[in-house]
Amino acid sequence: MAPAVTAHVDTAPEAVDAATLAEIFRRFQLAEPEPKGELHYVNPFTLLVAVVLSAQATDRGVNLATGPLFAVADTPEKMLALGEDRVRDFVRTIGLFNTKAKNVVALSRILVDEHGGAVPASLEALQVLPGVGAKTASVVLNIAFGVPRIAVDTHIFRVSNRIPLFVGATTDKVQAGLEAIVPDSYRLHAHHWLILHGRYTCKARKPECPRCLIADLCRYPTKTEA
Repeated sequence: MAPAVTAHVDTAPEAVDAATLAEIFRRFQLAEPEPKGELHYVNPFTLLVAVVLSAQATDRGVNLATGPLFAVADTPEKMLALGEDRVRDFVRTIGLFNTKAKNVVALSRILVDEHGGAVPASLEALQVLPGVGAKTASVVLNIAFGVPRIAVDTHIFRVSNRIPLFVGATTDKVQAGLEAIVPDSYRLHAHHWLILHGRYTCKARKPECPRCLIADLCRYPTKTEA
């Protein structure tokens, strides 16, 4: 996952109204009632590690590295015992692996020393962990603890500004905007619906508008024709 930075915003009209927003998420829910993320994990700790490793990397690339890693270290205690050098060997295929290995071991130590080896269910506590920013913390809270946060990556940023659901110049602003307007009944799964929509349908260079289930509701002015 990329850090929260200012990104390109497609030229788009005014954001959709509340009724259209609700209909968009109603269709997402109808198509995929229980959406899932694509990072592999077995517990809150391995989820946290996977999300930290996913910064500026693909989920597929992270999964290839974490499969063997989590087989031998699926708790903070085991990760500490493994040590930074061994962790680095497991994640060497992932970008920025030196820094990420250091962060994984450092956050594991904090979890053991300050949280009894458990991942805290608090935004504030998560954000002080090495390698964990607001977006990573939001993903962990959403998936591991069922907190209705909408962490915004480049896909969700694009989709939100393109439809548009909420227009914002940074990922942080879009996250705050979406969390304020997405109906309560859809907010828990909104992150997954939007990221999957952006990854597989509303693509950056050539959105697949002809097969988009919300094409008639989207206000993007330059839709792709069949």
